[in-house]
Amino acid sequence: MMVTTHVAAGLLLAVPVAAVAPHLTLPAAVGAMLGGVLPDLDLFVGVHRKTLHFPIYYSIFGVGAAAIAVVAPEPITVGIALFLLAAGLHSASDWLGAGEELRPWERTSDQAVYLHPWRRWVRPRYLVRYDGAPEDLLLTVVLAAPAALTFEGWLRSLVVGGILLAAAYTLVRKRVPDWIDL
Repeated sequence: MMVTTHVAAGLLLAVPVAAVAPHLTLPAAVGAMLGGVLPDLDLFVGVHRKTLHFPIYYSIFGVGAAAIAVVAPEPITVGIALFLLAAGLHSASDWLGAGEELRPWERTSDQAVYLHPWRRWVRPRYLVRYDGAPEDLLLTVVLAAPAALTFEGWLRSLVVGGILLAAAYTLVRKRVPDWIDL
């Protein structure tokens, strides 16, 4: 899935925070966005979907951090909780997409995401055929819509900008491997 899809999913977690505690909207949204992005930074360092993808660990620590944030709802506790939950959601949801190969529509990889506790890869499920597929764009729009309707100002603009970026990427996705091979 596209990083914009992961960010939109993370922001979906921040929407209830904005409804219940509007003063915590910013730390919730920022934590969710950063957590939605962080795992994909392993595209540049280490092994993609292994080095910074921790579906089990982020999720466990995210649930613990969320419990702390409920008891002590401060900007830092909420931000950390949403960061960990969004990173866990990102890491786990990569299992539902394609493998980590450059041309995932060819289905040449059997590695969707690495499960560190068991020291093994899980196979891709292809519910989203590849990052940038039309269904990936649709998922981004559906997941981002509540945040776009809930947030205001520059946060709303950022959400809408993410949707536009996802649409542009979808238009060129199948050409990207050719540009990289130049």
